[in-house]
Amino acid sequence: MNVAILSESPADEAAIRVLVEGVLREPLQPTQAGLRARGWPNVVQVLPAVIRHLHFNTSADGLVVVVDADDSVVHTAEHEVPNYHHPLCRMCQIRAVFRRTTKKLPPAHGRTRVLRGIGVAVPAIEAWYLCGRDDSVNEAAWLAGQESGHPPYTRRELKWRVYGTDRPSLPFEMQRALEEVRRHAGDSRRLEADFPGGFGELARDLRRWKNPLAVPAAEKML
Repeated sequence: MNVAILSESPADEAAIRVLVEGVLREPLQPTQAGLRARGWPNVVQVLPAVIRHLHFNTSADGLVVVVDADDSVVHTAEHEVPNYHHPLCRMCQIRAVFRRTTKKLPPAHGRTRVLRGIGVAVPAIEAWYLCGRDDSVNEAAWLAGQESGHPPYTRRELKWRVYGTDRPSLPFEMQRALEEVRRHAGDSRRLEADFPGGFGELARDLRRWKNPLAVPAAEKML
């Protein structure tokens, strides 16, 4: 499949590509490399233009968007209720941007729309890298910490656990990211179980690309 990835760094893009290929069980043909967002606010700013560009000017089958949750509201099963939208949930916000941008686009390049895949790493993508290697790192632990006001770890601590520093060079960051995600390339069930609202939803999006009939009624409204 021809897939574009909108991420926050080249290391993120490389790791996401491995994970997406693992879920889809096929190699990706890159449509356009180097799509970048300069932090969270910039994601929702550039996303409509990125979607329109891919729709009209490329043969992209899909666009995968992955961002860090930081300290935002974590996407949970309650957010999957039809017509529900949490204004502080990044998953809900990105879905809304896709919905608003694509609903009036005419067909192009033999398809009605560019498929979407959205992932939100809680609280940062380094948590995904630690999955299966550090049992204390998962969405449930982060949610419990948010509710109690005592987070179980910080984003800086996650970087130290992955890279041994909170300011890794880009080549080393990419090396470590690929080392960690390749553990899940053949089986993403642990990632989906430990990060259901962030990675689990991304995996479900990707599987619907191949089986559109699996889209539930609630999702058809998004």
